[in-house]
Amino acid sequence: MELMSKMMTIKNYINGEFVNPTQDNWLDNYNPSNGEIYGQIPNSTQDDVENAYQAAAKAFLSWSNTTLEERSNILSKIADLILQKIDFLAAAESKDNGKPILLAKQVDIPRAASNFQFFANAITQFSSESHESVGFNAMNFTLRQPIGVVGCISPWNLPLYLFTWKIAPAIAAGNCLVAKPSEITPMTAYLLGEICNEAGLPKGVLNIVHGLGTSTGQAIVTHPKIKAISFTGGTKTGAQIAKIAAPMFKKLSLELGGKNPNIIFADGDYDKMLTTTVRSSFSNQGQICLCGSRILVEESIYEKFKFDFIQKVSELKVGNPSSLDTNIGALVSAAHLQKVKSYIDIAENEGGKILFGGDSVTVKNFENGYYLQPTIIEVSDNNCRLNQEEIFGPVVTLMSFKTDEEALFLANDVKYGLSATLWTNNLNRTMQFSKQLQAGIVWVNTWMLRDLRTPFGGAKDSGVGREGGFEALRFFTEPKNICIQYESPS
Repeated sequence: MELMSKMMTIKNYINGEFVNPTQDNWLDNYNPSNGEIYGQIPNSTQDDVENAYQAAAKAFLSWSNTTLEERSNILSKIADLILQKIDFLAAAESKDNGKPILLAKQVDIPRAASNFQFFANAITQFSSESHESVGFNAMNFTLRQPIGVVGCISPWNLPLYLFTWKIAPAIAAGNCLVAKPSEITPMTAYLLGEICNEAGLPKGVLNIVHGLGTSTGQAIVTHPKIKAISFTGGTKTGAQIAKIAAPMFKKLSLELGGKNPNIIFADGDYDKMLTTTVRSSFSNQGQICLCGSRILVEESIYEKFKFDFIQKVSELKVGNPSSLDTNIGALVSAAHLQKVKSYIDIAENEGGKILFGGDSVTVKNFENGYYLQPTIIEVSDNNCRLNQEEIFGPVVTLMSFKTDEEALFLANDVKYGLSATLWTNNLNRTMQFSKQLQAGIVWVNTWMLRDLRTPFGGAKDSGVGREGGFEALRFFTEPKNICIQYESPS
């Protein structure tokens, strides 16, 4: 691998080889830090997806019958190679996505390696069940068999991190894949193909096709022989996928949007809360589905929090993603920047008050990059669009509450239910809120502390199904029960 200093042409990875799209159509790939085109990616069609499927189907019989030890060893090699190339991959991720290079090096790339290593270990511990039917002289045992060829479609905000979160368990379970990264951030998925070859992953087990969601992604979802779809992205797209896949009786895992509450009580650890809230608000430019974008603060500390929070946020440096002292890099694309700014523009029309930020930022020598100040908006009505719709950028809202009941109502009064963060040292409140918050994940006195053994996913419009741990291995396998009756001794 050579560090990218010139125009890069990304190719599809099919049957272990890098190939051009069949129709020789290409899409431009932009560098968010300066707004310049720095490469091209395939604009793949249904024919490319079919070629990928055929390679996966051909590889499936052999791969599904490999020993768990062999699969585990290959996944471990991939994990090791990712860590060996961490500097290169972090630079590639930062350039492609716009995130600070330090964030990519400390979070994204290590987590991609951890995903492979975790499932390399998990598959060796994933066990079948057996049940003795006492009185019937029968034994039932349940096999967990790989599905076949599965489709994985990942988003642009955590490109390699979330791409590997799907790929690793699917491969570990014995499936073969047709996978599509976001067309906005394709680079590290392309580089992963090289790593898989170096690690000795058999040809056809993983196939990566690049292109638009409306064409390439659509071809994966509608393919009659791709038997399961794992998708992470927007709720609207998830609904369209479900509409197509459900009548085809495909297995579906949909990790969708969030509008997560960060509920702050006066009895919590104030200093830890304040530092963590800055991070949970603006990490990765607020482009994480788990960011706490609605900050709800107990009335007795509201003014103090507002003052301190603004002060802390004002110290964040917006700048070139490749600079080690940058806290907030570029948003992922010009279109996404405009979308986020549109919400800031309507804030005052909805009774919101911009307390800090709200403007584009010009970075020296990167004047055409997609930069935006971290933005804090005070609102008084939870029904405003700023509190109800996923902005997915460096924008948070502040509201105060008086009682536990009001806080819980405000937290749940959205269509999403991905995560929630609670700051309190009251045990009764912790237990009550943890049970009553309508979210798939509740963090208490912390944020983004992830144990890969735990289930990950959301309630309501935030998705269907769970990923992570044995939940992912269950999704990527089909259970088959076998009942054997035997003669009783005479």
